[in-house]
Amino acid sequence: MDKVIGTASEAVADFHDGASIAVGGFGLSGVPTTLITAVYDAGFSGLRIVSNNCGAMDTGLSVLLSAGRIARVTGSYIGANKEFARQYLAGEIELELIPQGTLAERLRAGGCGIPAFYTPAGVGTQVAEGGLPWRYDGKGTAAVVSPPKETREFDGVEYVLERAITTDFALVRAAKGDRHGNLVFAKSARNFNPLAAMAAKIAVAEVEELVEPGDLDPDQVHLPGVFVQRVVPLTREQAADKKIEKVTVTPRKGHD
Repeated sequence: MDKVIGTASEAVADFHDGASIAVGGFGLSGVPTTLITAVYDAGFSGLRIVSNNCGAMDTGLSVLLSAGRIARVTGSYIGANKEFARQYLAGEIELELIPQGTLAERLRAGGCGIPAFYTPAGVGTQVAEGGLPWRYDGKGTAAVVSPPKETREFDGVEYVLERAITTDFALVRAAKGDRHGNLVFAKSARNFNPLAAMAAKIAVAEVEELVEPGDLDPDQVHLPGVFVQRVVPLTREQAADKKIEKVTVTPRKGHD
């Protein structure tokens, strides 16, 4: 039952080129930066990433992206990542854009053994009708486009069928975790982390604080250990290394 692995490099040693990896995080919140760096250091390439976004600034998945290690992204947000946009438009990377809530539910469904589900999100658009550019040819023309999806009407409302997502591996970050893999996430850092772990065959969690079995109140556990196969405790320095994407300061009254 003890799932603790000594180092991040050991925890990802059996990853491979072309692996599909679900990665938790949203912007810079809850991103498993230490594990991502370990994947980079191991030299894996041709990776198929499932994540809300593909890194921000020069951290997180941006490390793998900038090195040309990612072949395909399934996500919902390009955001301000100029290198991501450049690679996509240049035909260097394939991108399947998905409505954010649908992406979350596709991951959750994969973890729950549900093969597909109907949702109203995307009905009447290219999400359902097909034709969304997945890959460009580098000259402004779509070389690969999304296929049309099945639609069906329930009680007078049209829905589109979405397939569940499962992956080979997952990388997630938690505030606390015990040796059995039970995890607790801090506020908004919860985001896609539980869902990413659920969808993977092998989920690896980096934890800011490792506790012993029984120390976590069962009612406070956000993700049961059954979904987590490996736990990597972070050092104090690794746990404290959290960047801020945009600093917003509210002036104090009476000060310019």
